[in-house]
Amino acid sequence: MEALNSNLDSTLSTLSTLSKFTSKPTSKPFFSCRSPRLSCRKPKKFTVSSVRCSDNKRGSLESQNGNFLAENEDLMKRVGRGVVGFAAAASLCWDSSASAESLTVAFPVSHTREVNTVQRTLVEAWGLIRETFIDPTFNHQDWDLKLQQTMVEMFPLRSEDAAYNKIKGMLSTLGDPFTRIISPKEYQSFRIGSDGNLQGVGLFINAEPKTGHLVVLSCIENSPAARAGIHEGDELMEINGERLDGVASEAAAQKLRGRVGTTVTLKVHSFDELGSPCIREVRMPREVINLSPVSSTIILHRAPDGHVSKTGYVKLSTFSQTAAMEMENTVSDMENQGVQSYILDLRNNPGGLVKAGLDVAQIWLEGTETLVNTIDREGNMLPINMINGHAITRDPLVVLVNEGSASASEILAGALHDNGRATLIGHRTFGKGKIQSVTELHDGSALFITVAKYLSPSLHDIDEVGIAPDVQCSTDMLNAPRSDPLKVRSSGSNLERDSCILVAEHQLDIQESKGSAS
Repeated sequence: MEALNSNLDSTLSTLSTLSKFTSKPTSKPFFSCRSPRLSCRKPKKFTVSSVRCSDNKRGSLESQNGNFLAENEDLMKRVGRGVVGFAAAASLCWDSSASAESLTVAFPVSHTREVNTVQRTLVEAWGLIRETFIDPTFNHQDWDLKLQQTMVEMFPLRSEDAAYNKIKGMLSTLGDPFTRIISPKEYQSFRIGSDGNLQGVGLFINAEPKTGHLVVLSCIENSPAARAGIHEGDELMEINGERLDGVASEAAAQKLRGRVGTTVTLKVHSFDELGSPCIREVRMPREVINLSPVSSTIILHRAPDGHVSKTGYVKLSTFSQTAAMEMENTVSDMENQGVQSYILDLRNNPGGLVKAGLDVAQIWLEGTETLVNTIDREGNMLPINMINGHAITRDPLVVLVNEGSASASEILAGALHDNGRATLIGHRTFGKGKIQSVTELHDGSALFITVAKYLSPSLHDIDEVGIAPDVQCSTDMLNAPRSDPLKVRSSGSNLERDSCILVAEHQLDIQESKGSAS
C-alpha cells in the first residue's frame, strides 16, 4: 500500500498490534493492552543492550560496539542446549553479575562502520524472534546456529544494504512472509501512514503472497491515482522506469511518496473497458493526501411499506490511530440526527492496527463479549474480552466485506458477526489470521514479528480461509439509478449504483420487520 503501506499492512498489514501505537514504539510486546475496556495478560520482557565481556581472550568487543547482551528472566532455561560456540573469531561469554539470567553473544566486529551497526541490529532481531516468534521450532531449524551462520556471512561485507539483505535472508528461512525487517526510511513511512499524514498519490498496494506481484487494493477518493484511472486489481510493474520484480511493498510505497508538486510515473498492468488486459503508463503529481479513515453519509431509505427511514452509511478505509475516535464521533453524530440503522463498509480495508479494530468493535458491542481469541507460540488460547462495554447504538447493523477485507477488518467483522450484532454481506474475506508485533530497533529500523494467530469469537480459523458472508452480493455497479434513487448528503456519490448497498438495505428491511413482529 502506498498510503498506509507498512501498517496495512505488513505485506497486508500488515502490521497489526494490540498495543497502542506510539510515536516511538519500543520492544515492549504488543499484548500489554492499555485500554481499560480490554483484559489481557503481559508476556515476558526481552531486551538487548551493550555489555563488556570479562574475558579478553574471548573477545572484549564492547569498545568496538560488537558485543550485546540478551536479557530475560528465564532465557537460560529456554536456551537449554543453546550454548553456541562460534567458530573462529566468534564466541560466547557470560556476564558474571547475572550469569543465571544473561547470555552474552560475542562476534567478530566488522571494520566497516555501517556493517558493524547492522551486526548489532542482527543480534537484536535474532533475540526478539527467539523469544516471541509464533513457531518455537523456527520452521524446524536451529535458530542459534542460524545467527552464527548469518554473522559469518555478514562479516566480510562492505555495505549496509548487503548486510541488511543478510538479515532479510535469515528471516526468510522462518517461512513467514509477515515476519520481516524494514529500513529506517520505510519505518518512517509506516509511522506517517499510521498517523494519517501523507504526501503521495493515494494508492493502497499489497504484495501477493504467492507471486510477490504488487497489486492495487484501492485508491483514495479524488487522489491523483484515482483521477488517473488506476483501479483495484491493477498490477504495478514499474515506478519511474524501475522494475518492481522482487521489490517489497514497503519499498515500493517509499518510491511513490515524495514532495508535493513532484511527479511519479507508473507502468501498470490493467484491463480496458472490454475486460482485455493492457499495459499503460501513467504520470501523476504527488499531493497532500487526506487519510481520514472514516467517510460517511446518511441515506434516506424507503421501506416496502413506504416508510422513509435514515440509514447511516459509514466506510472505514483503514485501522489507523484515529480510526476508533473518528468512528465514535461519526456514529454519535448520526445518532443525534435520528439514524435508525447502519451499514458499515469494510470492503477493501486491508487492516492496520489490531487495537484500533478492537476499539471500533466496542462502539457496537456491549457487556463482556469476546472480541477475538489469540493463540500463542505454546498453543495457549487467550480470549480478549470487553470489560463492561457500552455500545453507542443498538440499531440494526450490516457489514460489507470482500476479498480486500483483511487482518483487523476480519477481526472486527468476526467480532460483530459471531456475537450476533451484525449480518455480513459481500464476498469471502482475504484470510490473514496472524498478528504481528512492531519493534523499533536501535538504528531506527523496525522488526515485524508474527507473534500470535487469532480465531474469531466462535473459534473459526481465519488464516488463509477468510470469513464467508451471510449474504453474497454482486460486485457490479448498476447502469442507472433506481426509480426511487437514494438521497445522500455527499454530492457525486455512487452509493445509489452500488448493488451491495441495495442488498444491505434489503437486509435491514428484513431485520426491522423481524423487530416489529417481535
